[in-house]
Amino acid sequence: MRPPSCLLLLLLCFIATHSRAQTQRNRIADHNTLGWLVYNGDNQISKKWQLHSELQLRRVHLGTDPQQLLARLGGIYQLSDRVKVSGGYTLLITYPYGDYPTAASGRSEPEHRLYEDVSLKDALGRLELTHRLRLEQRWQAQFVEKSIESWWFQNRIRYQLSLQLPLIGPTLDNQEPYLTAFDEIFISFGRNVQNNVFNQNRLAGGVGYRFSDHFRLDVQYLYQITQHEEDAPGTNTPVFEYNHGIRTVLAYDLDFTK
Repeated sequence: MRPPSCLLLLLLCFIATHSRAQTQRNRIADHNTLGWLVYNGDNQISKKWQLHSELQLRRVHLGTDPQQLLARLGGIYQLSDRVKVSGGYTLLITYPYGDYPTAASGRSEPEHRLYEDVSLKDALGRLELTHRLRLEQRWQAQFVEKSIESWWFQNRIRYQLSLQLPLIGPTLDNQEPYLTAFDEIFISFGRNVQNNVFNQNRLAGGVGYRFSDHFRLDVQYLYQITQHEEDAPGTNTPVFEYNHGIRTVLAYDLDFTK
């Protein structure tokens, strides 16, 4: 493994393990079972540019109740064969769920984001690695009863390491399966951040199938740790969610240059 990839992988594993160990002491644990459906498409609009579209239906209790709705639209610019940069807008709506919901009962809470990221592809034999570093500017709705009074601004940085391994042959071709996995850590920063500097960590792994150059399907097991921004009501005890379930990803890329 190339030294940068090795160091980043070790660092990511250490952070995830350390964060989980720290959250086991004097914490309230809220456990939820997830069922996430994800669509994304990187649609070619010129030689160097792609239009990114994404929709996520995040649900709990194995998909029976809403958790969050995410819609994302952005642009991607290919700097080289290995490096691309992108940016865009995200709308996130959170619904009440769990034993300690962050959204008040009977209402949904919106969040607007801008994001910028850079992705780097790497390889270790047949194993393809992708590093992604993302910055987010977040505007979270603040309510008085049922009306939005203001918007609370926060910054967040995310690092994701994703892996893809062909199961047939040295490269991934059409009509072939593959293994897929990723780990992503979220760190909040800025003066408006309260308890959750460590915001969350997501770890996932599973199998995928490449039907064609433009169509792929992944089914993954997802384990998510999330720290709430505020303590449990009436206490000074932080709340951590320990969520797990199935994440299904449909990737369909269109080519508008043809």
